[in-house]
Amino acid sequence: MRGLKSTLALLLVLIGLGAYIYFVTWKQPEGGSTSTQDKVFATLSDKDKDKIDEVTVKSESGDVTTVKKEDDTWRITSPLTAQAAASELSALTSALAQAEIVRVIDENPANLGEYGLEKPRIDVEFKGGGQFMGRLQVGEKTPTGAGLYARRNDEQRVFLIQAHQESSLNRSTFDLRDKALLKLAARDKVQGIDLTVSGNTIKLAKKENAWRVTSPIDARAEFSVAEGVVGRVETGQIKSIVTETVTPAELGKYGLDKPEVTLVIDQGTSKNTMVVGAKAPDGSVYARNADSSTVVTIESSLAEDFKKTLDNFRTKDVFEFRAYNATRAEITWDGKSLVIERHKTEGDKPDIWKRVSPSPADLDKSKVDAMLTSLAEFRATGFKESTAGTGLDKPAMTVAMKFDEGKKEEKATIGKAGAVVVAARPDDHGAATFDLEKFSEVVKALDELVK
Repeated sequence: MRGLKSTLALLLVLIGLGAYIYFVTWKQPEGGSTSTQDKVFATLSDKDKDKIDEVTVKSESGDVTTVKKEDDTWRITSPLTAQAAASELSALTSALAQAEIVRVIDENPANLGEYGLEKPRIDVEFKGGGQFMGRLQVGEKTPTGAGLYARRNDEQRVFLIQAHQESSLNRSTFDLRDKALLKLAARDKVQGIDLTVSGNTIKLAKKENAWRVTSPIDARAEFSVAEGVVGRVETGQIKSIVTETVTPAELGKYGLDKPEVTLVIDQGTSKNTMVVGAKAPDGSVYARNADSSTVVTIESSLAEDFKKTLDNFRTKDVFEFRAYNATRAEITWDGKSLVIERHKTEGDKPDIWKRVSPSPADLDKSKVDAMLTSLAEFRATGFKESTAGTGLDKPAMTVAMKFDEGKKEEKATIGKAGAVVVAARPDDHGAATFDLEKFSEVVKALDELVK
């Protein structure tokens, strides 16, 4: 019985192998090539693909899309007019240039339908300078799924190309479309952000690589958060096209007449505006470029990323200096004061910290660095609009710090009212609350340095 089972298993393997050989070599003429690996388009090199300036693609979905290149920019010209995705066109033209004939199947097929080529699933025609350059028609996959039946131009010959080429060739109109939310001219040209969420507007401005909140208050802004918003706009992708031509009367059904979010990116010479509306039935969110009549959907997570509050944008670090770049500190607390300076040394020796006041002395560098590190770690847990009742009228500590080789300077006043500790800066609005334990840690370290 065991021998019979083994024989049957071996027979099934042989049948499968025979089917593979039959289908791969099916109708191949005698003397035909078995592994030519010739290019499908012999005259189309990687350099020559850049000469392609017009492509018409019929995808498996039935979409027929024509894309043309002018001044190195690809645009869809049919069935609509829109910016094309440069990366998609690069992948498509590269696939045409790199496609190889794995095997010739039939030099003169009697029935193209046997290969899915009577009505090809995919049909790509391309031109250069207005002149026909080539056409590739793709039919069904081979039984093993490793290859695709194809033919070139108007030739009868059927051959195989590798199956992985399908992902670059089988592109619908939406696939070929540029899916950027907003098209920014250049990231480094962004000068401002206006963000309105649920009727509340926050304005930010960028100057000399630093961001500030300018409305409804004047305060330092967190660089990473502001840049993160710009980055999400730059990389955010639309999920689907809802309608190409929305009318003002139709905006309400998408929640775009009174948008949840309005985001304006100021690039100096131009402004780009995006509005975000209601949720779509599939959980995505309706959105629109204010300069376009097209309504799209975006992922709900992307829409949530734009719903920032004022506190989200405000800088949480009380101080900008760090222990490694501090050069001078003047600190007062509990009726005491300390002035310290960093001194450079020759060669590879570490810098020295010296106490200037109350009495000159060399200090233990590790103790100074530990104190400065704790001070630099004052980080806001919240913000107060008013400084009343915060103890800032009778400061528990004042700090004047120089850093970056003395090129930068910052000051802060620390107030303490019971267990609440706050910090106020002359260049910031209101006051920031922070951890009492961290404050006590700095006071203890300072007491050690004045002994």
